[in-house]
Amino acid sequence: MYKKVALFLLLALALAVSACAPAAAPAASAPSTRTLSVVGQGVVYLSPDIAYINIGVHTENPSASDAVAENNLQTQQLIEVLRKSGVEQKDIQTSNFSIFLNYEYTPEGKRGAPFYVVENTVMVTVRDLSKLGALLDAAVKAGANNVYGIQFDISDKSEAIKKAREQAFKDAQEQAQDAARLSGVTLGAIQSISFNESVPVPIMVGGKGGGPTMAAAEVPVQPGQLSVSVMANIVYEIK
Repeated sequence: MYKKVALFLLLALALAVSACAPAAAPAASAPSTRTLSVVGQGVVYLSPDIAYINIGVHTENPSASDAVAENNLQTQQLIEVLRKSGVEQKDIQTSNFSIFLNYEYTPEGKRGAPFYVVENTVMVTVRDLSKLGALLDAAVKAGANNVYGIQFDISDKSEAIKKAREQAFKDAQEQAQDAARLSGVTLGAIQSISFNESVPVPIMVGGKGGGPTMAAAEVPVQPGQLSVSVMANIVYEIK
């Protein structure tokens, strides 16, 4: 009986001492890394080497079947001329075919006789821009009376993107060195690198048009230049 009481008193004393003991000090936090963030830019200019054109035939007739037949004949003539001009079959793709009913209107705004409208449009990829003007001229002479804006593009942008990325990295690196010198710090290891590429959107020239006046002479076309841009974001440790 006395042994049990003594053991109980010893346990109670140990718990009391433990409760009074000071808490352990928290571990010291690691010092935060100071960083410097810079953004560089690289731009490469290229001349377009490819063009996309929507060329179509628009026909109208009081008879739906006659409108379709007339359109089919002119569209077939157009495609044959495109092929003879050096455009491959894979580069001619139907982009729109539609038939709808319309009405004539008098000068006073009154609705007159109905007629059917048929439109057949093909998207043509032109890979030799030196022949673009002559091709447009031949297409109009073959019966095309809808020509949508020309879109110029670059078929392979990989090398241009690579050069622009190198320029952007070098630009960011020079900015970081200048900033470190001006602020009296030393550049450390690179903490992160990210690139943001901006490839050119094809340039569209002109709008919807066509007709006999376009066939008077070869259409003058100026492709101009496109740019490939890359942004480089680099984060350096500074000391």
